[in-house]
Amino acid sequence: MSPLVTSVGPVKRFGAPEPCMTKTPNGAGRTNVLHLIAPGEVGGAESVVRSLASHQRSLGARVRVAAVVESERAAAGFLDALERSNVESDRVIVGGRAYRRERRAIAAICDVVRPDIVHSHGYRTDIVDALYLRRNVPIVTTVHGFTGGDLRNRFYQWLQCRAYQRFDAVVAVSQPLERELGKRLDSSRLHLLPNAYPADSEVLSRASARTALGLPNDRFLAGWVGRISPEKGADVFVDAFADPEMPESVHGVFLGEGPLATELQERAARLGLEERVSWMGSVPNAGRLLAAFDVIVLSSRREGTPMVLLEAMAAGTPIVATRVGGVPDLLPPGTALLISPESPSELSEAIREVITHRDAAWSRSQAALRRLETAYQGDAWANGYEDIYQNARAHAAQRLS
Repeated sequence: MSPLVTSVGPVKRFGAPEPCMTKTPNGAGRTNVLHLIAPGEVGGAESVVRSLASHQRSLGARVRVAAVVESERAAAGFLDALERSNVESDRVIVGGRAYRRERRAIAAICDVVRPDIVHSHGYRTDIVDALYLRRNVPIVTTVHGFTGGDLRNRFYQWLQCRAYQRFDAVVAVSQPLERELGKRLDSSRLHLLPNAYPADSEVLSRASARTALGLPNDRFLAGWVGRISPEKGADVFVDAFADPEMPESVHGVFLGEGPLATELQERAARLGLEERVSWMGSVPNAGRLLAAFDVIVLSSRREGTPMVLLEAMAAGTPIVATRVGGVPDLLPPGTALLISPESPSELSEAIREVITHRDAAWSRSQAALRRLETAYQGDAWANGYEDIYQNARAHAAQRLS
């Protein structure tokens, strides 16, 4: 059975592919780019792809996103967000490990789009698809971070790191990631480019965001947004509510799904926290809703440059975050409260600090907003990728000649 390739809108089926061919940049002076991702409903990489593709398109580039999914409705929130941003996209519907069919489908899209650059995000499209296309087109990958985890995940990351050696450009989103990758790659193909936040992104007011989420207006709400998986430290946030010093007036709200969701809900119930923690599941375009919260908590064990923090900065919401990965570079002193990972007591103390000293928390949030507006602008981000694409084209020209 062949994979089904559908665009957002009418269904299209492509026949046997011819190889992608490189060509000069399009008439707008911008690279014609095809982004590849195997998305979930909620996640930082998905937010990065949506934001980057939208901003590249606003600057005149030709942009398309190919999303590898297992069903017609999988990752619907991600694809709907692309459609709202007027970014063309295709669902490549392949079940399980149908890698050959997946490659044929991606190559067929590539044959229609004829991109200057294939830009991959995540280990599946890095290994399965981008490497297959490198025979005829420059390939770029963005490294959003490593999750660690069990033996299988570590094996996938080992394969991914080996694959990076064959990419024309590899982009690290934080300095710690750049240092880690620098042990494996030559510097000419390794680039540091932190994520950014397009200035035209929608941010709802506090009242509108609480209404949209169905949350009360008379509670102090601590929000947690992301994939509920081990590296994100959602368990640390749950355990912080079991701290006897945590005020009972604080209510925790989880936006997201993931492999640990059921386990953590059961853990919260055992701790007697059913009335103090809410689980809202996957919420499409959650970044626009972060003003609903009195504080945003990031309790991760590992990170790159988290998009949720950029979204919280844009919302003007106070932030408590663990001091991991690219977080300290993103949030220097005076912009947020940074704590150690694996410490529910520190997290509880930081939340109490926000409650007790509201003016100081507001001042930090405004400093974070100003930093976002000056240091993490979408134009500079998209232009940075444009420079990387040109570097990748030059590298590919040498290996393809």
